[in-house]
Amino acid sequence: MNLSFFDQFMTPHLLGIPLILIATLFPTLLYPHPGNRWIPNRLTTLQLWLLNLITKQLLLPLNKKGHKWALVLTSLMTFLLTINLLGLLPYTFTPTTQLSMNMALAFPLWLATLLTGLRNQPSISLGHLLPEGTPTPLIPALILIETTSLLIRPLALGVRLTANLTAGHLLIQLISTASMALLPIMPAVSLLTTSILLLLTILEVAVAMIQAYVFVLLLSLYLQENI
Repeated sequence: MNLSFFDQFMTPHLLGIPLILIATLFPTLLYPHPGNRWIPNRLTTLQLWLLNLITKQLLLPLNKKGHKWALVLTSLMTFLLTINLLGLLPYTFTPTTQLSMNMALAFPLWLATLLTGLRNQPSISLGHLLPEGTPTPLIPALILIETTSLLIRPLALGVRLTANLTAGHLLIQLISTASMALLPIMPAVSLLTTSILLLLTILEVAVAMIQAYVFVLLLSLYLQENI
């Protein structure tokens, strides 16, 4: 029973070939593609409005130098948002429940923001490791603590996204299993459990959107520190 609960997080295979790449790239086929006209239909208009709203929110904490990252941040936000929401559908696989994939997204982008700061303003970037006015005896310990907190940022990004989505999927499966098991024994309790499941699903939709936004927002804040 315990194994079956975690089977949903295993990468699907077909003829021994992992399908995680297909699961990752398939959502891009659902996006409406622009045609010859500026605004072909209402769906494209809605897409442009959402992209404009997302871009404004992500670039809000950044100065003009950080606006060069607009395409990267907006694309990442759209990618995570689509995968997280599609993963809530029945009989689907959510690639963002894999820590390896989240770390593959978090580490290179965090490293890019760090290298940007070291190249453009090395003294200010290194100055974050030692706040001004620190007592001399505390300098070695504080540098060690700040360096550790800096290096742990990509791990925190990946673990946060993985843990929140994994916990939500497990709760949905546990409550749905309990609802089906209670249906022939106690129909009233099963109906109550189903209503709780419906509320939890709505909550997980919100969590999927919020976690995608938090992931990209933290990257934009790390970028702001280095530009």
